[in-house]
Amino acid sequence: MKSLKIAVLFLVAIALVSTTAFAMKHTPTERGKALFNDPKLGGGASGNSCNTCHPDGKGLLGIGGKKEWKTPGGTHKTLEEAVNTCITMALKGKALDVKSAQMKDLVAYLKSLKLKAGEAPKKKKAVVGC
Repeated sequence: MKSLKIAVLFLVAIALVSTTAFAMKHTPTERGKALFNDPKLGGGASGNSCNTCHPDGKGLLGIGGKKEWKTPGGTHKTLEEAVNTCITMALKGKALDVKSAQMKDLVAYLKSLKLKAGEAPKKKKAVVGC
């Protein structure tokens, strides 16, 4: 019986270590991209993900370099506020804590969506469409 308990504890320890190692292999940008594609982000009731309105980041290129973000919900001073507006309005979800790991990962992904060299942002894409 004692051997069985030791074996179970050993297996649980292995599972925890491998789960942690797996999570550490993924960068914030990779985790953010997964969230961007997740229709359950913020507990969203719409069944949509960020990618539904912005396939492959369409309309969001260079968004990390802005000083102000405009959404259908208004003008925002931080990217996190703009993200939460889209989560609550478009995805019908609950806003994320701006200091949460999910928000940090999602912002890391959005900031990775850079314009290509010599490419200028299009005027029509100045509004972040939710």
